[in-house]
Amino acid sequence: MSYQSVDITASEKTLADRALRLLREDILAARLAPDARLRIVELQTRYGLGISPLREALLRLASEGLVVAEGQRGFAVASVSLAELQDLTRARIRLESAILAEAIEQGDAEWEAGMIAALHRLSRTPLPDNAQDTEAIDLWEERHRAFHQSLVAGCGSVWLLRMHAQLTEHSERYRRVRLFHSMPPLQLARKVNEEHQALMQALLDRDAPRVAELVKQHLEYTARIVADLWKIQQTEPAEQTG
Repeated sequence: MSYQSVDITASEKTLADRALRLLREDILAARLAPDARLRIVELQTRYGLGISPLREALLRLASEGLVVAEGQRGFAVASVSLAELQDLTRARIRLESAILAEAIEQGDAEWEAGMIAALHRLSRTPLPDNAQDTEAIDLWEERHRAFHQSLVAGCGSVWLLRMHAQLTEHSERYRRVRLFHSMPPLQLARKVNEEHQALMQALLDRDAPRVAELVKQHLEYTARIVADLWKIQQTEPAEQTG
């Protein structure tokens, strides 16, 4: 293999990674809506990337469940449904409870310090009060994700963390599709910082039963808010046309 071919391969991988990051960000932020067609030509214009890196990124996202490959028709953003939201919530509660139990057993002082720092950053990040302020929304979501990742980081299992990251991404997509594109998030805040503080404190106290209960409450409450907004949105068109 020549040096030139090595350079080309490395360049293509870098472009594919960039395509993957950009597509994932837009899907999770609902800038690419559920069921939206992902036409390669349009994506080339959107991201300034070639066909090969975009196709590779789409195939990788399809393996993660964020994109659907439709044979000759190409690709589309994965659909959303209340049934999947409920299934996703149940799966995340079970997995996250198990991972956090491991973290309680394996976590050290560095893990504890990571949680404290992540919560401090999140608590200093205001919940956006304007659904159009995408920069504020993106920052809050980034730090919210980082906080939840800090909680599970002490478990010591690469595979468990990988599965948790995938479930967390899907949860984020549901939350952002229904909350930040529907109504001001402050109406739904319900003292979220206090919930995070209580969860972290239970982990610091190594109280596994308390952690499991708080995780269940936290995730189920968010899912109920999303489901309620979903139902409101489904009834609005009928009310306007009736």
